[in-house]
Amino acid sequence: MNFGRLASQLAETATENTYSGTYLVQHNQQDIAAGSFGYANRAELLVNRSDTRFGIASGCKLFTAIAVCQLVEQGKLSLDSPLAACMDTAQFPLFDPAITVHQLLTHSSGIADYFDEELMDDFEELWITKPMYTLRRLADFVPMFSSQPMKFTPGERFHYNNAGFIVLGLLVEELSGMRFTDYVEQHIFRACGMEHSGYFAMDALPGNTALGYIEDEQGGWRTNVYSLPVQGGSDGGAFVTAPDMLLLWQALLDHRLLSPELTSLLLTPHMHEENEEYYGYGVWITKRGDEVFKYHVMGYDPGVSFHSAVYPASGVSAAMLSNASRGPFRLLETVEEFILE
Repeated sequence: MNFGRLASQLAETATENTYSGTYLVQHNQQDIAAGSFGYANRAELLVNRSDTRFGIASGCKLFTAIAVCQLVEQGKLSLDSPLAACMDTAQFPLFDPAITVHQLLTHSSGIADYFDEELMDDFEELWITKPMYTLRRLADFVPMFSSQPMKFTPGERFHYNNAGFIVLGLLVEELSGMRFTDYVEQHIFRACGMEHSGYFAMDALPGNTALGYIEDEQGGWRTNVYSLPVQGGSDGGAFVTAPDMLLLWQALLDHRLLSPELTSLLLTPHMHEENEEYYGYGVWITKRGDEVFKYHVMGYDPGVSFHSAVYPASGVSAAMLSNASRGPFRLLETVEEFILE
């Protein structure tokens, strides 16, 4: 493979698309292409760097799935047990008692979502009636979906669901005795060596963290501080660096986070979404014929866009993080075009 050509192609793609963010591509855990473009803080003209932290929105559902599987390994729950056997479900009076942890992990539980992508397309509309600054703990999200009826019978089909991952985070809290974000930072981030990543509050971001920016109709920009929950949790909202994200993939595939058996189960294509796209536990899986082409995660919020993938046959892994609402997808396409040549 001509990695020098890939590096040039990625830089060209980033420039052509006015990319704001950072990317890193590795082959067999060695850096082969990296770049940083745009500003982490536009007002202060602070540029994005290779070690800048970015929000990754739903990209961190993988962390939640790993946390749940770790508790399975510890014998604290079973993937196929009804949810009521694992936690107090009194706060969810309309849940079907047959819902299992497996169905929550695979977006097939049938519960109503607080942001239903089949019905809504503007995430910011949620905060008209529910101020975003009140959402600091997982329990703060529960009133947004707990009184809504089931959408379908558990296990009937795939339907992407943020609320299901809120429930999984609450399950982690109940069984571990720790706040969800503390659990992930201690048992996943530290185990991977992800020293620069965390679940930071939007009103207390640490240094070297990119502010998210939203472009308005006149071509101006505003930050996303009023567009997202003030602190992320089990359905999304962690901040990571590009090198840290690739450390996560490496630790997962080296079985340093889960046993080979649970790792395999997490990466199994449990649900068929469409075409060659499948879903495991917190991870998307793309197949080409009978073979896995990539394991990948993604996240989109106002002022946040993120893609990261591992291509097992080629030994290539990639992380594209942006503090704008678009950009990483085209970069990942460039990587895939190179791999498929």
